Amino acid sequence: MRHVLDTTRLLGPLLFGALVSACGSAAPSSTTSDPDAAPWSPELPPGMTAPPAPVGEPLPSGATTAVDDFGENPGNLTMRVHAPPSPASPPSIVVALHGCTQTSAAYEAAGWNALADERGFFVVYPEQSTKNNANRCFRWFEAAHTTRGAGEPASIAAMVEHVKARTGATRAFVTGLSAGGAMTAVMLATYPDLFEAGAVMSGIPYKCASSMVDAFSCMSPGRTKTADAWGDLVRAASTTGRARLQVWHGDADYTVRAMNASELAKQWANVNGLPDAPTKTETVGRATRRIYTDSSGAKIVETFTVSGMGHGTPVDPKGGCGKAGAYVLDTGLCSSSYAADFFGL
Repeated sequence: MRHVLDTTRLLGPLLFGALVSACGSAAPSSTTSDPDAAPWSPELPPGMTAPPAPVGEPLPSGATTAVDDFGENPGNLTMRVHAPPSPASPPSIVVALHGCTQTSAAYEAAGWNALADERGFFVVYPEQSTKNNANRCFRWFEAAHTTRGAGEPASIAAMVEHVKARTGATRAFVTGLSAGGAMTAVMLATYPDLFEAGAVMSGIPYKCASSMVDAFSCMSPGRTKTADAWGDLVRAASTTGRARLQVWHGDADYTVRAMNASELAKQWANVNGLPDAPTKTETVGRATRRIYTDSSGAKIVETFTVSGMGHGTPVDPKGGCGKAGAYVLDTGLCSSSYAADFFGL
């Protein structure tokens, strides 16, 4: 894919505009987000607890609306949320993070709203402002925005807690493209108690970069670390748990090199105590899928490397998934659907 910037043709706008201007199968689950599931009742099975009662006004059904006051907002982000017509009981939340130069509305092209309406979960769309970054990049490479309880991660976590309080949602997941993908890794590392799993689209491992110079290196040619070194970065971020991870990347991505997908897999396999090598490799459409399972056979990490795909989120418009456009690429593969399956939605 051709990317044009004033200073370099190698620096793609989705992930690195900030550096120029401002610097399948459902995963096992203990609960269900099936909209046809039986509602919660006072007589719950042993070990299960009822979700909290919703607080405040309900979110407009079947619509995507702005939420002006969602709590503490140290990252100075804005928020939109899509509410399904018939939420599951209890519902779940998916946070979808756009890439640089995009808005949250533009990233709706990835197809999450239709999946939410079908499966009964809520979609939270954080949005970066040009006041924070001229190209609307989430600031995944700045130390102030890669730490729990601070900056943009704290704002995104506050959005999730707000929707949980208003809807009774009990589970949350996160996904994002490019800079949003890098921020997805940040959220999984810093809030694994909040997010069970995530899906990174054309992104980068957690704390690959801590400065502008580092970010260039992470982009291309990419940075390699041992599995233990990658894992230690995540372990230092939080001790509250370990999330599962799905990764999507194009082998023709010249903005964020595809080797970042294998480094992400290495990082999160290590965090979850798994070997570096996948348990299983298979072909899915144009993609090579590598699956890492634990001793019980549960899918913990998986990667999809899409042949011939550049920088973007894979969609399948002919199959009813998403709408092709800038950095939302028609590959005949619906990454959002595969991610929702991986989450257990």
